[in-house]
Amino acid sequence: MDDKPGPVKRIVDAVAEAVREDGRPPGGVPGAPGSTPPQVAEPLEPRAPLPAKRDQQGPLPVSPTGRDTGLPADALSQNGGYLTTAQGVRLPDGDHSLKAGPRGPVLLQDHHLREKIMHFDHERIPERVVHARGAAAHGTFRGYGTAAAVTRAAFLAEGVETPVFVRFSTVLGSRGSADTVRDTRGFATKFYTGQGVFDLVGNNIPVFFIQDAIKFPDVVHAAKPHPDREIPQAQSAHDTFWDFVSLHTEATHHTIWNMSDRGIPRSYRTMEGFGVHTFRLVNAEGASTLVKFHWKPMAGVHSLVWEEAQLISGMDPDFHRRDLADAIESGNHPQWELGIQTFPDTPEQTFAGIDLLDPTKIVPEELAPVQPIGLLTLHANPTNFFAETEQVAFHPGHLVPGIDLTDDALLAGRLFSYLDTQITRLGGPNFAQIPVNRTHAPVNDMLRDGFHQDAVHSGVAPYKPNSLDGGCPFFAGAGEHAFVEYPTPISAATKVREAPASFADHFSQPRLFWLSLSPVEREHVIAAYTFELSKVYEQAIKERVLTVLARIDEQLCREVAAGLGLPVPATTDTANAEIAPSPALSQLGRRWPATGRVLGIVTGSGSDPGVVRRLRDDASAAGLLPLVIAPTGAPLADDLPVQRTFAAARSVEFDALLVADAPPPGADDRGARDAKSGAVAGGQPAIDSRIVLLVNEAYRHAKPIAGLADARALWAAAGIDPQAPGVFSETDGGQAISALAEQLETHRVWERFPASAH
Repeated sequence: MDDKPGPVKRIVDAVAEAVREDGRPPGGVPGAPGSTPPQVAEPLEPRAPLPAKRDQQGPLPVSPTGRDTGLPADALSQNGGYLTTAQGVRLPDGDHSLKAGPRGPVLLQDHHLREKIMHFDHERIPERVVHARGAAAHGTFRGYGTAAAVTRAAFLAEGVETPVFVRFSTVLGSRGSADTVRDTRGFATKFYTGQGVFDLVGNNIPVFFIQDAIKFPDVVHAAKPHPDREIPQAQSAHDTFWDFVSLHTEATHHTIWNMSDRGIPRSYRTMEGFGVHTFRLVNAEGASTLVKFHWKPMAGVHSLVWEEAQLISGMDPDFHRRDLADAIESGNHPQWELGIQTFPDTPEQTFAGIDLLDPTKIVPEELAPVQPIGLLTLHANPTNFFAETEQVAFHPGHLVPGIDLTDDALLAGRLFSYLDTQITRLGGPNFAQIPVNRTHAPVNDMLRDGFHQDAVHSGVAPYKPNSLDGGCPFFAGAGEHAFVEYPTPISAATKVREAPASFADHFSQPRLFWLSLSPVEREHVIAAYTFELSKVYEQAIKERVLTVLARIDEQLCREVAAGLGLPVPATTDTANAEIAPSPALSQLGRRWPATGRVLGIVTGSGSDPGVVRRLRDDASAAGLLPLVIAPTGAPLADDLPVQRTFAAARSVEFDALLVADAPPPGADDRGARDAKSGAVAGGQPAIDSRIVLLVNEAYRHAKPIAGLADARALWAAAGIDPQAPGVFSETDGGQAISALAEQLETHRVWERFPASAH
């Protein structure tokens, strides 16, 4: 059932070719800034622009109306070897304004200066109000055909491959904020299907703060920085956020998810995605099924620990976007399965007593299993961040035949909001003609003119009915893949500003979430509430939040109150209610492939290059991404570059450490040069103190570590119990790597630090 037009077929073929290639650069380490290494001297011989790197891909050069232009993939990039004006006129100089003499005034007639400065002054567009900071990638989606019984959406048919563009994001921060803040993440996917664009615009948390879109401005205003000082940036640890969520208790479920490890994911590629709302699928016979969409990462769901997240925000605020780009460049293409929970479309639109139109509720997977319907693979980085990641425009109303909406009041408001915001951000109503937003299906919409109209329309009759253009365009029926809204019955009702009574339960599902977590995950939730509320100024707000927690769970409330030094409010019946846990809500308890996890290999200037080379190659063969850490940046051998120095490395970059050598202090291992040197107290250490700090942090963050020879001196200096779980003192490098890779299948060594929260 492959109805792909020409451009879709071309891009799918290109994707398949890219996926067949290893995609791994020499040495297996990503990060090269360009496709060709530069020379030391400034190049002076004119040449054509360099090609994109092989991990990059731009939007397919289809026309503004969806035609296959047949042009090469780089047809939209710069062209020619000479500097020109925007009109293509070659320029002899780009360093000096036109002046009346070398020291004279600048002349008004300098049209090149005017054009260059004018364009520079308008390089920025308004950032998104929410989801401003993002990262994105190109990929392909392959349908399994398992959804055929519930939808006629052609791109979900068996074997159909569809180009996609996926954007991940944080919600609260500005474009310049850090990646690893505690926040909800966006997971938005644009499917360029043969029947038009379908946008699945979701989050990494399956519920939302509000039940009705009319509260959208309130929750965003409360969560954003305080308007008087414009701080704190990209954080929920402040008074206005907690004031709102403690008064507006329908936010309680989303808030506890945010306070869990879900609020600080390890990477975008180890993050679940959810459609949040209940959607409707319609099959070929016109039958309706209600569904919830789920993205399940093939690498598993993993998170940071809070200290890591804080360190990373200062050390590498681009941590998540760098991780995504590096994984793709190194050939570790992230993958997710798209799945659906299905529910009968009954008049009540409920399932197991859960109102399916309430976006603050989930349906536990034990009650409605997630059924896989397709595989998403991200295989190419954008060629240009602004043109693609920043200008991509998603909209929940971008639907295709077989996928329809429900009467979720939050979803209804999003249908207005997403469309409306593009007019301001992208300069008018023609944002769909920006290359990354262009559909790959034929377009004949009778929409005309407006800012940034790139299409050159023919004909004289952009109206219907007409005879002057031969009656074209014509209406399509269901047999011609028309989008026909499902005829949902609407019962007689009175206009009201109310919510259904079923929306009033704000605490049973937060308790379900709490009870479903493992002990170590509960410890993290307690710590998150305690940390966040300790940043709140007003005592009354802290006390009010405790009354909310008292309605979720007695232990949760008691532990947070103890951390804040406040009395424990009386708990309620809801805090002691018997609720069956949902194991699917916990991130722990399963094993996942270690593919793409980052291994730091610690070496010394005297390390045997042959040993280090074998370690690197064995780690790559195990699917890990090895980075060599050495005292300086000098290569250990001609083919053995160093990726991190002792001064630059920090444990948060790595999922595991392998110590091939623990060298003595380097020349720069002193506090005046590197404050990390203070990690070793008393006397002159026998081992470089930056390495001691490196392994100490990795140990405290429950990461697996291994030493090749006798590493006991290093373990002792770092305060590490050599008998602790996940600490390996192997003499054989292959055994050490195997042990680390196996341990990474559970993400961390959680049993190293037993939890007290039960």
